[in-house]
Amino acid sequence: MKRKIVIAAVALVMSHCSLLTAHAQTETDKYIPGVTAEGAIYFLPKTAIRVAVKVEKTTYTPGDFAPYAERYLRLSGVSMEPSTSYRVISVTQTAFGVRDAEKSFAVKLNKKTSAVNLAQTNDGVLLAVNAESHPQEPFIPFQPVAKPAAVNPRQFMNEEILAAGSTAKMAQLTAQEIYDIRSSRSELVKGQADFMPKDGEQMKLMLSQMDQQDHALTSLFVGVTTCDTTEQVFVITPDTELQQQLLFRFSRHFGLVDADDVSGTPYYINIRNLTQLPPTDEAAAKKMKKTATGLYYNVPGRLRATIYRGNDEVTKEDFPAAQFGNVELLSGELFNKHFGTRLWLNPLTGDIEKLEAEQPK
Repeated sequence: MKRKIVIAAVALVMSHCSLLTAHAQTETDKYIPGVTAEGAIYFLPKTAIRVAVKVEKTTYTPGDFAPYAERYLRLSGVSMEPSTSYRVISVTQTAFGVRDAEKSFAVKLNKKTSAVNLAQTNDGVLLAVNAESHPQEPFIPFQPVAKPAAVNPRQFMNEEILAAGSTAKMAQLTAQEIYDIRSSRSELVKGQADFMPKDGEQMKLMLSQMDQQDHALTSLFVGVTTCDTTEQVFVITPDTELQQQLLFRFSRHFGLVDADDVSGTPYYINIRNLTQLPPTDEAAAKKMKKTATGLYYNVPGRLRATIYRGNDEVTKEDFPAAQFGNVELLSGELFNKHFGTRLWLNPLTGDIEKLEAEQPK
């Protein structure tokens, strides 16, 4: 989502957030980015890391005839007890921009200059000047695939099975029905059935129905295993390097557990600053802010985010990092009415993505 503010602007005098932030903190409920007595407020972004963890839950329910699986179907090792287990199937990292409250600036009004169109996000992060913005792609949460309705195996039991006087007898008759279905399927595939289908589509339909019956009745012996996948998202917004920062704990028996639950294996995240930009001359920067006019933007650094399971590396990604870079000033002269300047900022980093200006005649 985005919004636009049109102001008559620019000597584009910008003041750093030290005074503005203090004012905002005292009137938090009333503060609306873009509305100020001095002109318009905008923010630059900083980089956050979104960690998406997909967890698969596997549930096993023993079949009603599980004790007879080996006797009638020659199936060994069939469990008689229900069970639930979990496993992490993926851990992915993506970067996105969030508002940096420490980087707020005021565009002061100046009637002698041209109108400036500021495109911002709903929380005031500057996206573009005098141009249509290109906001970052929205995060789309994981949506599990819809499961087909469960099939009741008893609907495939014939009258003789249902009339049996004991569970053992029902199991014996059900096993015989399974063998009959498999025999009929084999004859159908070989073309030896008494009633052969008229065409390929009818053949596929008959085979599908036999497979469904076989699977449903066999589940009474081997049980039913279901798998469900869910996604948990963690967000890290580092302002400094991080070492062995606990991200979450995971248990094979309980899934994601509380951070203080030692039954779960810890997953850690390390954030390393890879920035190689020259250091900022603080004295010169302070002097420039008092006299210079223009538009502030980020020159981002880089970070490396590494996730570990215990001591084993799971995933490692490098991202641009606005908070590990510098803030620079784009001259206000570029926004003189003679230039028709258009500016686009990267929504992730606040860096200049594109700058267009016309030479004055």
